Amino acid sequence: MNNAPHHCLSLLTSCKTLGILKQIHASLVKTGHHSDPFFAGKLILHSAVTVPGAVHYARRFFLNFPNPDVFMYNTLIRGFSESGIPQNSIFTFIDMCGKSLVPPDSFSFAFVLKAAANHGSLRTGIQLHCQALIHGFETHLFVGTTLISMYGECGSVYFAKKVFDQMREPNVVAWNAVITACFRCGDVKGARKMFDMMPFKNSTSSNVMLAGYAKAGEMELARKVFWEMKVKDDVSWSTMIVGLAHNGFFDEAFAYFRELRMIGLRPNEVSLTGVLSGCAQVGASEFGKILHGFIEKSGFNWITTVNNALVDMYARCGNVGMARLVFRSMLHKSVVSWTSMIEGLAMHGYAEEAIRVFHEMEGCGIRPDWITFVSLLYACSHAGLIEQGCNYFSRMKDVYDIEPTVEHYGCMVDLYGRAGYLQKAYDFVCQMPITPNAIIWRTLLGACGIHGNVELAEQVKPRLFDLEPDDSSDNVLLSNIYAVAGKWKDVATVRRSMTDQKIKKTPGWSMIEVDRTMYRFVAGEKTNRTTGEAYEKLKEIIKRLRLEGGYVPEVASVLHDVDEEEKEDSVSKHSEKLAVAFGISRLCKGRVIRIVKNLRICRDCHTVMKLISKVYGLKLVVRDRSRFHSFDDGACSCKDYW
Repeated sequence: MNNAPHHCLSLLTSCKTLGILKQIHASLVKTGHHSDPFFAGKLILHSAVTVPGAVHYARRFFLNFPNPDVFMYNTLIRGFSESGIPQNSIFTFIDMCGKSLVPPDSFSFAFVLKAAANHGSLRTGIQLHCQALIHGFETHLFVGTTLISMYGECGSVYFAKKVFDQMREPNVVAWNAVITACFRCGDVKGARKMFDMMPFKNSTSSNVMLAGYAKAGEMELARKVFWEMKVKDDVSWSTMIVGLAHNGFFDEAFAYFRELRMIGLRPNEVSLTGVLSGCAQVGASEFGKILHGFIEKSGFNWITTVNNALVDMYARCGNVGMARLVFRSMLHKSVVSWTSMIEGLAMHGYAEEAIRVFHEMEGCGIRPDWITFVSLLYACSHAGLIEQGCNYFSRMKDVYDIEPTVEHYGCMVDLYGRAGYLQKAYDFVCQMPITPNAIIWRTLLGACGIHGNVELAEQVKPRLFDLEPDDSSDNVLLSNIYAVAGKWKDVATVRRSMTDQKIKKTPGWSMIEVDRTMYRFVAGEKTNRTTGEAYEKLKEIIKRLRLEGGYVPEVASVLHDVDEEEKEDSVSKHSEKLAVAFGISRLCKGRVIRIVKNLRICRDCHTVMKLISKVYGLKLVVRDRSRFHSFDDGACSCKDYW
């Protein structure tokens, strides 16, 4: 008896790369077992679900297999549903339904409904719901629970509750699903009401409430649920720690972290990656370093996902050197690892290095995914590498068979727009095969602002305002474009429209970490002890910059038709200036000052940061809404191209 095919199956269980998968496939072809439904199904399962980036290989094999069975269809539907192109899962399901010999089963609907949820397509979800009814799954608990989750992910709490209400005997999983759907749709009170109505609860139910409250920023309610729990498992602790970190309560998150260890529970992969993600969001590098030390001592540094989170944390906290160090020390690098490093380098303006890492990734046999190309195109756009960006956009489609998403198109619009090719960017948007969303038009409007193109901005404005008329940042950006052009009547018109529609401007804020405490400064906020200290130090700094650096405030973009003195006073109160001043006042010499800002840094603040780095001999890192600016000796890593 030939044991080769069974040996191949045993190899499949440990197969982690596409290269080894192809070798196993070749062995099955040699023995003729590749046409056996059992072996073919196993091969499709591993290539679609287990091996990263191999779902396209599974699809090619599937298309060449005569009369695939329901297991093969379900496996491919599942693989695509969990990939970056969930719409392909839906296309595969449609193909399955078109062949009457292979009717869908409950697993088919579970996987394709997940695809609709991941794609965020409510219309597709409703159509699939109709198909589930046609195929007689209206009373199927498993399918019903998946429908609830799908409607929640697509933002329709009404339909989620309606499906739940039609269930004859919902189990605890269905109850948990409808509570999660309420939270997903922002119905916090509805989630609590459903939780109180549950005839039976388990620890998962309480953890669902914890996670929902944490994501909604309702940490007081989360604390109450947590301390009322009779049994707290590692998920409960992890959810609280992650929730506190993501909502800025770092001291409390660290206290929970210490208590978790004191009671004998070991922090898990989820809690560590979650807290590191929280650190990355607000730039809490000191807290992140403490966690890194714990990870090294506790032996978690072999876990790829934890290392990925460390790379991301260091990069987003402005320490790309440490991100490189962690990345290079990793024994096993997944596609997420490589993408995180490429994205980190891109954010810091190291476009050429990001491209080198991408080619190194290809050389290691790791197939890039759609997120990798978003990071790569982002790197090109922020460095003005137009030709390279166009080449990678084409290569993504032609070589890797990755269909561009709205994120990829957005990067291309940004690439052309930043470089000043505004008409080309506009034509590109008009020729897109998918409908441009508000982010695409906003990107183009931002490019108009950079290059002062009022005429094109007025063409873009109605397209953007039709999609999101209440977005304050768009109105402010348009007002800014008019102000730079000196069109004060148009500025007044935009401002009056904002007032009439009760649209409030999003205040600019900046955060800085000092002694493991996050300090937040808001433009124009009332003076307190902390801001008072920052203002006093800022006056001293500005005076020195005028004398030693020749600083002259750039007031062209101040959005008020007032005299120069008032404009200078306005730009002096920007939150990033206050945060840097506070950092200079509190931090010891030799420390890098790192700032996180919610909006795009303005030109005057950019000039001030460059002068501070030169006059004071300091290194500053500012992370604004779109990228990092690293200031050293009077220069910025962006090379004034942003």
